[in-house]
Amino acid sequence: MTAGAVCLGVTRSAAGKTWRFRLGDETRASDIARRHAVPDLLARILAGRSVDETRIASHFDASLRAWMPDPSTLADLDAAASRIADAIVADEPCTVFGDYDVDGGASSALLLRYFRSLGRFLRLYIPDRMVEGYGPNPTALRNLAAEGVRLVITVDCGAQAFDALEAARDAGLDVIVADHHMMAERAPHAFAIVNPNRPADESGLGHLCAAGVTFMLLVGINRELRRRNWFSATTKEPDLRQYLDLVALATICDVVPLTGLNRAFVNQGLKQLQAGGGSAGLVALRNIAGLKGPIRASHFGFALGPRVNAGGRVGRADLGALLLSTDDPNFAAKAALELDRYNRERQAIEAEVLERATAQLRAEGVGEGLAAAHGDGWHPGVIGIVAGRLKDRFDLPAAVFALDDTSAKASLRSVSGVDVGGAVTAAREEGLLTSGGGHRMAAALSAPRENLADVIAFLNARLAPEVAARQDRGLYAIDAVAGPQALTEGLHDMVERAGPFGAGNPEPVFAVPDACIVNSQIVGENHSSVVVMCGNARLKAIAFRAANTEVGAALARKGSKVHLAGRLLLNEWQGERRVELSIEDVAPVTQP
Repeated sequence: MTAGAVCLGVTRSAAGKTWRFRLGDETRASDIARRHAVPDLLARILAGRSVDETRIASHFDASLRAWMPDPSTLADLDAAASRIADAIVADEPCTVFGDYDVDGGASSALLLRYFRSLGRFLRLYIPDRMVEGYGPNPTALRNLAAEGVRLVITVDCGAQAFDALEAARDAGLDVIVADHHMMAERAPHAFAIVNPNRPADESGLGHLCAAGVTFMLLVGINRELRRRNWFSATTKEPDLRQYLDLVALATICDVVPLTGLNRAFVNQGLKQLQAGGGSAGLVALRNIAGLKGPIRASHFGFALGPRVNAGGRVGRADLGALLLSTDDPNFAAKAALELDRYNRERQAIEAEVLERATAQLRAEGVGEGLAAAHGDGWHPGVIGIVAGRLKDRFDLPAAVFALDDTSAKASLRSVSGVDVGGAVTAAREEGLLTSGGGHRMAAALSAPRENLADVIAFLNARLAPEVAARQDRGLYAIDAVAGPQALTEGLHDMVERAGPFGAGNPEPVFAVPDACIVNSQIVGENHSSVVVMCGNARLKAIAFRAANTEVGAALARKGSKVHLAGRLLLNEWQGERRVELSIEDVAPVTQP
């Protein structure tokens, strides 16, 4: 979608951006409004996100019935479902081997809860980030085989685990891979690889996270067991819709495109939570995070997900998966409290690494295709979050390397239109890495320390053409201009009809013009809170984590007149609902 005209004359904001209207083609919005009888603003939002006009109704519906494909379209899914059904019928010793992040934990929990509902035990194995690193390793799989395990299902990992899966085969283990990370032409040995991003797959479901792939696998297993007439009065067929809260959590937190089937997963998962359902683990996390009112997609990404992740980053690797899989409210409450403590520890470590990485990049500069920072002793558990912060700050793909005496471990985060997963796969094929993989928006790698400079140079050269080809670099997309009087609960509810929002379906951004800052203060964890007046209208707004940024500095100037830009924030306090603005950028008023 080509951006429209400059908004409010802002060509260089506090964040160094040019504000442009997201919508470049006004006629498409007019057509949507006329043909589908939706308000003009809502039509602008849909047109600005290139929503297929033939699927406007199903976009609003976002139901599984509208978007769910036949699971058999995924390569190897039928073979995987049949093998797992064999294991369930025969009550074979099985293990789920998951990644230590939200997607891996949620995927593991899906299988654990499914097996439990059938009266079957499934062992959980989550590797320790600091000791074992990412994904299946030969030692772990050999040990599982020696302990009598016959089937291992890897989730959110395994797509590139060549050595580990060779070891599993030699040990007599069947391994089924349920993953979504990019793969090379050569696939590792496994009984089945269910991955919409493998070269042989033609499902068109490459936007799914691992939990989405795992849910599709559960649908296939359910269907296979039904075909075998295995369900009975004592072992009833599980209603898989009860697991969609976990799929929604992982879909948001793994930052996969929130389009098509992913929107349906998130929409239905949110409905489940808002209706008072949801897993005991998510209910406990919601309580510990102090979330009141309706759960929104953003709560997954900013409040619930980071706590699930914290165990794998700085604490106990399997705690997130155990929390998400439990049916015991007491255990869930204790686990959520422990994860909350780990999360506070993670925040302190992250802040220190972010400060050092930012100072390094400001002193040494960034590349044309990559902002890469590195440091001895940086905690590997926070480098992914720091990479995400640097990506936002420099509007470039970012890589953060944690160095020790012999190795360099990195996490990468990307911007729209730039494929870091493919770049890491190419670096691995060049022989620069010990291991590595990922998807378009996020990746991870490990390399010998002496290869650090070569790895950074390779990634920078690989990504630079894609960065140069971006049409949105340096631009900040605005959906509409609105004064405080227009920022009402009715407007908020109208905007929500186009949600849920996330990657690929960004939340609408509004510009508030000619705002005079009458009060400004730092609240919470470096958040800039302001009160502004636009004529006789008053508006309260907040810029999260902005106190030490250019945006925060601009908001600290009481009496100055600025244009604000951000997203609607529905604040509920003591029964009162009030729409505020979550500020993302600010610009001085330079003309009438």
